[in-house]
Amino acid sequence: MFRLKISRSVIIYISVFAFLVLIYSFIFQYLMRVYEARDYGFITAIYWVLVSMTTVGYGDIYFTTPAGYLFSSLVILSGVLMIFAYLFPLVVTPQLEKTFRKDLPTKAPDFLNNHIIICGYNQLVETLILELEEFGIPFIIIDEHEKNITGLLSRKIFCVHGDSTDEKVLINSNIMSAKMIMANQSDEKNADIILTAKELRNIKVIAVVENMSRASYLKYAGADRVISPKTLFGTYIGRKAIDPLTEHLAGATRFFEDLNIVEFPIHPGSILVGKKLKDAAIRQRAGANIVGLWVGGRLSLNPHHDDMIKENSILLAVGTEKQLEDLKKLTR
Repeated sequence: MFRLKISRSVIIYISVFAFLVLIYSFIFQYLMRVYEARDYGFITAIYWVLVSMTTVGYGDIYFTTPAGYLFSSLVILSGVLMIFAYLFPLVVTPQLEKTFRKDLPTKAPDFLNNHIIICGYNQLVETLILELEEFGIPFIIIDEHEKNITGLLSRKIFCVHGDSTDEKVLINSNIMSAKMIMANQSDEKNADIILTAKELRNIKVIAVVENMSRASYLKYAGADRVISPKTLFGTYIGRKAIDPLTEHLAGATRFFEDLNIVEFPIHPGSILVGKKLKDAAIRQRAGANIVGLWVGGRLSLNPHHDDMIKENSILLAVGTEKQLEDLKKLTR
């Protein structure tokens, strides 16, 4: 049985429904008395309105005049509208969603220890997932978005549905036996994550910052290391003239375990030119992952798979040195 939390919208719905039942009951009595020469009590009128609005239609009381037909049609249509257009979205659907949401994981397996806790899922984390799995490093992802958690579950990836700033959520993610935490949400939430984690135990924290000017605040909150993809990308833009034609990997920066992040300008004649990211199949060809794309002076740190690679594009890629060397050949 659903336990309904009475919200303002539900109260409005009930009030409107009760008002319609009341008005329709008075109109029913009037039409029956004037056009049908029949007199019904108010309780009977309410009964007829409810039966008609819910489309049950027992047929024991009915109109035989055109005015009655029109009124009956109005009552039935408004009843259908109230039930299917308002009742389900306001009451039934939210309760069903809450019921299904209860099936989302809220606790890490007891055997998970010496692992990395990643707070917040995005394309950068997707790259880490692939590499951490390859090297056999245990990890778990905390995310408050149901869609992300559902997708991770379908891939049998350990995850917890909840708010990373919540002490209980961190405890349920086995923070007491974890190796480190990666705070990968907004700068404000990252600060809360760091403070909460450090209160629980002295654990290493890496924070991914959106605005490098706030890095000092995150370090003050207790972050052991702060990285900024935007700052790294700007550094790579400045390096791109260092060694554009040689075959060895230039401008690489290590930012997590054995992963490097590098920018690759797309050269004229590259087989990637004119292709969408999904069609370029860079992951399948080279093993590296694209986490940023610079096109027409605009930087996107979460590129869409339909984004087009052009001659003036610059790819921001993450991977091992071998994977990035293979990608470099594709950009030539």
